[in-house]
Amino acid sequence: MEKKQMDWENLGFGYVQTEKRYVSNYKDGKWDDGVITEDANIVLNECAGVLQYSQSVFEGTKAYTTEGGHIVVFRPDLNAERMIDSAKRLEMPAFPKDRFIDAIEKVVAANADYVPPYGSGATLYIRPYMFGSNPVIGVKPADEYQFRVFTTPVGPYFKGGAKPLTIRVSDFDRAAPRGTGHIKAGLNYAMSLHAIVTAHAEGYDENLYLDPATRTKVEETGGANFLFVTKDNKVVTPKSSSILPSITRRSLLYVAEHYLGLEVEEREVYLDELKDFAECGLCGTAAVISPVGKIVDHGKEICFPSGMEKMGETTQKLYETLTGIQMGHIEAPEGWIYKVC
Repeated sequence: MEKKQMDWENLGFGYVQTEKRYVSNYKDGKWDDGVITEDANIVLNECAGVLQYSQSVFEGTKAYTTEGGHIVVFRPDLNAERMIDSAKRLEMPAFPKDRFIDAIEKVVAANADYVPPYGSGATLYIRPYMFGSNPVIGVKPADEYQFRVFTTPVGPYFKGGAKPLTIRVSDFDRAAPRGTGHIKAGLNYAMSLHAIVTAHAEGYDENLYLDPATRTKVEETGGANFLFVTKDNKVVTPKSSSILPSITRRSLLYVAEHYLGLEVEEREVYLDELKDFAECGLCGTAAVISPVGKIVDHGKEICFPSGMEKMGETTQKLYETLTGIQMGHIEAPEGWIYKVC
């Protein structure tokens, strides 16, 4: 398949408008059939529900060109399920799972020439999202909604390799107890913007958020889950009702146990035990795993033995195995890879 003429190896992680996107509207209690359109613009009334009360949820996944030349999408069924959970929490109508997967496949197929070639280090990022579209002035859910999917080719999240990050323990809370931390709502990310801007201004790459109730337990960053490796090579991830259930994290735990033969554990992780871990990483769709070399807790440095030069050995194996599955040169578990063409 002929690809667009782009400098794939030097593509950044930013928005590049592609030619087609999917749109479906919810009105009078039902979703319409949906269409593929070339129009990238959205026209809304000034009083639209999303503008007044932030009724907006979204997802993120990727399409890849495999070693064998096929275009595939990684686990979109889990994105569909998570968006349904997010929509329910914000009193939005669920977009059906089968239609969600079909919409992604149609948009990827329509933009197949934007899917970067195998070996370029680039991928096609896929953004499904939904928002309240009709005018709402009283505080209540909207009556009408729009579901859309667009794509954009992106380069590696880290140019020149993933150098370990330095992050700080934040004084801000990411989510309220029994709040919306477990769903992928736009409002959660808006709340994190001030914290990440101030972290960058102080020389840190990210924030570590603690549990809002006791501020003693590790939760996540503004956009990724934590993954730790103990000195006896056990993979540990924090457990909390406020953490977004990362699909990448879930996949990495499966890889650790079933491909690498490691013990895995999801449990509460306390701030005062971080010094005992050998490796630390942040996991998410954009970078798969971002290694962390140092965490700073109000001037106190917690340095991981894996160091500040490269990924830890176990983290590297996890990264290579999962990306190998996504790119088609390691056999995937059943149901993980959806072939588009």
